[in-house]
Amino acid sequence: MTVLVGLIGALVYGAADFLGGLAARRLTILLATALAAASGLVVLVVFSVVVPGAWSAEAILWGALSGVAGSAAVALLYACLAIGPMSILSPLTAVVSAIVPVTWGLIGGERLGPLAIGAIGLALVAVVLVGFVPEKGAVRPTMAGLSMAIGSGVLIGTFLVLIDHTPDASGLLPLVANRTVSAVLMWTAFVAAVVVARLRSRRGGASRDAGARTTMRRGLVLAIACGGLDATANAVILIGLRIGDLSVMSVLVAMYPAGTILLAAVVLRERIAPVQWAGLALALASAGILAVA
Repeated sequence: MTVLVGLIGALVYGAADFLGGLAARRLTILLATALAAASGLVVLVVFSVVVPGAWSAEAILWGALSGVAGSAAVALLYACLAIGPMSILSPLTAVVSAIVPVTWGLIGGERLGPLAIGAIGLALVAVVLVGFVPEKGAVRPTMAGLSMAIGSGVLIGTFLVLIDHTPDASGLLPLVANRTVSAVLMWTAFVAAVVVARLRSRRGGASRDAGARTTMRRGLVLAIACGGLDATANAVILIGLRIGDLSVMSVLVAMYPAGTILLAAVVLRERIAPVQWAGLALALASAGILAVA
């Protein structure tokens, strides 16, 4: 059951990231993230009625802290996916996000067997391969994209560690606290950025042509849909954490690039070098080995 729930959460999460990356290309990063946070909050409030839970200070605290980590993680993730290539940066983020909870478990006293240690080694090799592009014409990640992907992975892993501390009896309420904090932070940052931009601009509000307005409308729809899928994925992941272990769920969730890669290949027709495909395969294989180690 844990494996099934984890894989479902991973696929939904991957689809959400794909939409978030597209939204970030049409809107500003902050606006796309703020819209996703708001729509996700609405979805989670509805879910919390269906899956009741008990409010507690512990649930609110860990939920709010995970919201801080999660909002920063999503902002970095959408920013790096907007730069692209999605099919390279998404797996890199996933590998890092899996390593963080495993490392936390080791610090907390968990013991890893030889198989798990070997899987972590494979994951590190995968990170090198996905960032290495020897072929002319293959998609090449920038240093900025790679840095943001790694930072996002660390914060996603931190989010998983924090949300795992929430009480089982709290249901999905910690995620409501999480998304409330995220929405407040992202909308505050967006409004502040708009104010600063207008103060710096001497031209005032420039009119947009029809094409720009159409692009913005599509971006708004993509961001809202992204938030709904992301909230759904978080709910599924939290349920998985309640019925399984953090280390197992974290590596199952790290398989989310499968959804992102599939959509990027079909919709965007991104081309990937063979050595990068090998890195992607190693990344997913290492996550699978960790899940059963």
